Amino acid sequence: MKAQSKAQQKAAGAALSAKRGETRVKDLQGASKEMYDSMSEAELEEMTSTDHDDLPDRS
Repeated sequence: MKAQSKAQQKAAGAALSAKRGETRVKDLQGASKEMYDSMSEAELEEMTSTDHDDLPDRS
């Protein structure tokens, strides 16, 4: 699944960081917390790898 906006991509990056143990899960909030709970690391990697030059700031 590709990111639909830069904001979604940023939230996925935060969730991915927590999945990898680089940041604390309790620091997540909002969309990134939901993504952490509902998506696998592979799904988050795919979302964060979307080319962000063509994405709107928010969808």
